[in-house]
Amino acid sequence: MEKIEENGSIEEKLSLKEGSICGYNSLQHLLSENLKPQLYQEVSRLLLGLNCGKTLETIALPESAKSLSSKHDFDLQAFKFSADKEVLREPRVVRVGLIQNSIALPTTAPFSDQKKAIFEKLGPIIDAAGASGVNILCLQEAWMMPFAFCTREKSWCELAEPVNGESTKFLQEFACKYNMVIVSPILERDINHGETLWNTAVIIGNNGNIIGKHRKNHIPRVGDFNESTYYMEGNTGHPVFETAYGKIAVNICYGRHHPLNWLAFGLNGAEIVFNPSATVGELSEPLWPIEARNAAIANSYFVGSINRVGTEIFPNPFTSGDGKPQHSDFGHFYGSSYFSAPDASCTPSLSRHKDGLMISDMDLNLCRQTKDKWGFRMTARYELYADMFAQYLKPDFEPQVITDPLLHKKSS
Repeated sequence: MEKIEENGSIEEKLSLKEGSICGYNSLQHLLSENLKPQLYQEVSRLLLGLNCGKTLETIALPESAKSLSSKHDFDLQAFKFSADKEVLREPRVVRVGLIQNSIALPTTAPFSDQKKAIFEKLGPIIDAAGASGVNILCLQEAWMMPFAFCTREKSWCELAEPVNGESTKFLQEFACKYNMVIVSPILERDINHGETLWNTAVIIGNNGNIIGKHRKNHIPRVGDFNESTYYMEGNTGHPVFETAYGKIAVNICYGRHHPLNWLAFGLNGAEIVFNPSATVGELSEPLWPIEARNAAIANSYFVGSINRVGTEIFPNPFTSGDGKPQHSDFGHFYGSSYFSAPDASCTPSLSRHKDGLMISDMDLNLCRQTKDKWGFRMTARYELYADMFAQYLKPDFEPQVITDPLLHKKSS
C-alpha cells in the first residue's frame, strides 16, 4: 500500500464526508489503482464474493436505457447472478431492479408540488428499467415524499395515501406498460380503520393489479429516527407474495437489524427479499454492506437493498433528546443500493450521491442449490429455539446462567 501513502491518505483518496465510512465502490476503485492485479483479485473476492466460483458478470443494457441515464444524470449498473446447471430444472432467471433517488424540490415547497416533482423525476428511471426488461422493480422507503418522519411535525401526515392512492395509480401504469411487478413503499392512510397511518409496501402485479401489502414490522427509536410519532409496528406478519416472476417479500428499513425478521420471510418461502430504506451515514453506514448480505446467506435467498440519496433540509430545526444541538436535517442519505445472493456474492453498490438504477439478473435456482449445499434448514434446530422463546416470554423467566461456585466465595 506504499503507493497510497505516497499520493495522499486513504481518507483523502476516498473524499469521505459526514464522518462516515466509504462504500464498497470507492474502496474497490482505490484498491484497483494501488494493488497488483493478482492481489486486487483476491481482495475483490473477499469483498464481493464469487458467484459459482466466478466474479459477477456485467449485463449489456440497451442504448435507450443508457441514454436516459445520461440525460437525467442517474447511475446505471447491471450484473448477473448465475446458478449451476441442473438436469431436472430449467434456469429460473428473473431481472430485478432497485431505484434510489433524492427528493426533487425543497421541503418548503407545497406538498402537491413536491410529490409531483418526485413523480416526474422517477418516470425516466422507471422507463430505463422497463427498456432494460426488468421484471420486478422496488423503490425506496416512502419514495413519494421527503423522509420527514423524525421532525415530529404532523403536517407531513397530509402526504399519506390509501393503498390504492395517487402513487399506486402512477406506478400501475408502468406495471402494465412494461409487464413489471413493482414494490411501492408509501406512507399509508388506512381509511377503514380510523385513518390510521402505517409505513407500508404495496405490491403491484405485472397486470397493474394490487397483489397485497406489507406493513413495517419494527419501528426505530434511535437518534432522530423516532418514527412512532407517525406510525406504530405493523400488523401484517411476514407475507410472501407469489408473483409471475417469483416469491418476493419486503423487509422495510429498520427490520434489517432484526435477524428473526429476515428468518420469518425465509420460512414463508421468499426467494427475493427487498429492504427499502432511508438511513444516514453517521448512524448506519458501517452496517450497510453487512446485514443484508448476511441475511441472504443465512436464509438462502436474494436480497435487494435500497437507500435514498441526499441531504433533506427541513424548515424548522428539531432535537431528539440525545443532547445534540438542534438541527434541520438527519444527515446524508448515502444511497449505495446493491444486491446480495445466497452464495455470499454481491454486486458493487450504486453511487453514494446520485440517483440510480441497479439491475440484476438472478437465477432463482441458486436458492435451492445453496440450501442443498449448506443444509441450514436441516441443521437449524428450530424446536430448540421455539422452547427457548416460549420460556423467555413468560413473566417468571430466568436466564440459563451457570455461575462458577467459587466466584462469590470469600477468600480465606
